[in-house]
Amino acid sequence: MESAGADIFPDDFLALERISCQNSAASKKRVLEEIGQLLSAATSELTGAEIFGKLLERERLGSTGLGQGIALPHARISGIEQARGAFIQLQSGVDFDAIDNQPVDLAFGLIVPQDATGEHLKLLARLASLFSNQELCARLREARDSHLILNEILRREDVARSA
Repeated sequence: MESAGADIFPDDFLALERISCQNSAASKKRVLEEIGQLLSAATSELTGAEIFGKLLERERLGSTGLGQGIALPHARISGIEQARGAFIQLQSGVDFDAIDNQPVDLAFGLIVPQDATGEHLKLLARLASLFSNQELCARLREARDSHLILNEILRREDVARSA
């Protein structure tokens, strides 16, 4: 299975089975549930419901909607060894209480080990930078299969890593 480069993203950080293309989730809660399910594929220690609960708990502290249709729901969780990501491309935007009040149609979910504060912050910063690229986001919105989405994210990350 393809995985993101270890220089910036941990090994197996994002994998094909954790990408959902043209997802029909129609609410913020449902997006978080879907991300929880996708992320649970990366760990035998946690269920989708447990991950969803942590994502929801974090979301209650403040929206992870960055603006321009992007959200980065994330949580630190006990019982996992490595950071993992999941990505959802939505069929239509949902209200995510984003800072620009625009609907979110691209969401990248992130879980990290409970004590990985530094790694958590570095990954969030890297993801925010990655998804601030309008060309990448346009390509992700146009993609109609998970392989294309994974390839776009990894290709953009490779470019950023070699810069």
